[in-house]
Amino acid sequence: MSHVNNLESQHNDPAFANVWQELKWRGLIHVSTDETELEKLLAGDPITYYCGFDPTAPSLHLGNLVQLLVMRRLQLAGHKPLGLVGGSTGLIGDPRPTAERTLNTKDTVAEWVGYLQGQVRRFLSFEGENPARMVNNLDWTAPLSAIDFLREIGKHFRVGTMLRKDAVASRLNSDEGISYTEFSYQILQGMDYLQLFRDYGCALQTGGSDQWGNLTSGTELIRKVEGKSVHALGTPLITNSDGTKFGKSEGNAIWLDPDMCSPYTFYQFWLNTADADVVDRLKVFTFLSRAEIEALGEAVAERPFAREGQKKLAFEVTSLVHGVDATEKVIAASAALFGNGDLTILDERTLEAATAELPSAKIGNDGLGIIDLLVASGLSDSKSAARRTVGEGGAYVNNTKVSDPDAVIAQDQLLHGRYLLLRRGKKNLATIEVSA
Repeated sequence: MSHVNNLESQHNDPAFANVWQELKWRGLIHVSTDETELEKLLAGDPITYYCGFDPTAPSLHLGNLVQLLVMRRLQLAGHKPLGLVGGSTGLIGDPRPTAERTLNTKDTVAEWVGYLQGQVRRFLSFEGENPARMVNNLDWTAPLSAIDFLREIGKHFRVGTMLRKDAVASRLNSDEGISYTEFSYQILQGMDYLQLFRDYGCALQTGGSDQWGNLTSGTELIRKVEGKSVHALGTPLITNSDGTKFGKSEGNAIWLDPDMCSPYTFYQFWLNTADADVVDRLKVFTFLSRAEIEALGEAVAERPFAREGQKKLAFEVTSLVHGVDATEKVIAASAALFGNGDLTILDERTLEAATAELPSAKIGNDGLGIIDLLVASGLSDSKSAARRTVGEGGAYVNNTKVSDPDAVIAQDQLLHGRYLLLRRGKKNLATIEVSA
């Protein structure tokens, strides 16, 4: 998926005295345990830190990408990352504010653990002086008996404090309520931090600010059990300037797995970023320098029609997640759809993704006359309208103008043996799938 292990182009911005100041400028710090101490800690000798990802789906999404890039920035500053994929917490599920999660089977969770570990690995370096490590909390929870868990861990948690956690409080006030299973989630996450503190000297956990209650359950547990102070950092939840939820397109989550969200759809999501949001997205989701981002911000303000910020954002983030080659294919597909490139060079998967949201029709291979095609696709509402379009020079098949109303498309003109891209005028597109 990603090619972030080609790390030569990534670096911490010399415009900042330390990584903490860079994180602040990028808008990545919403809440922390002790800002002064954390800044001093991150400016000193390398520390070990971690972020956890639960396998509640077979892929990570854009919210998780924020955390992966925070982890990468800290690693670039010399610190040592632990990527935790929750084989045990994924069996339980972090309480959602609205309703109980459906518990997945152990086999499903184990399979998803493998998928997520593969995704996390692509954003961190596992070589060099501060290599990343992968950990799975099932390794230390599975051998623990219920009695030992209650005696050694549970006794340090106060129910009153647990009830005040945001997700728990909202669920208690709902008709759904909350099960003891999900109520216990914060204890499991707190135990993760304690285990990583003991095994690796881990001194910082990062996560979204909506996880703050779970993050601090770990810092408090370590304080009570080990008598040591450790830290937590919560990033802000990202919203669009118009107040809508970030990270969804047409109501669907933007996943990092190309089979769940194609590179074309992923690229288009970023390309459609509102002008008011471009600079903030560049800060959070790219490794461009402060100078580069400020220059793009000026371009967006002065030449919004050029979409320079959006194009750079889409290229950078799609390259991070899917690689430069896939990104260049997507750009070629976007150009080819509107006659500025060669459709025949697009692989079938990219072509399908690029045309997925266009009007489409399926026909037999005996109806490939241009007039019938325009009507079947819906680009013309009658044969007479279709003839008019052809006569006026507005009919295109696979970006080639068709001037003869009696033209019949040959089999060898089908893209990948079965597709045609039809265009009426400059912007009206449709696809035809020809059955054998």
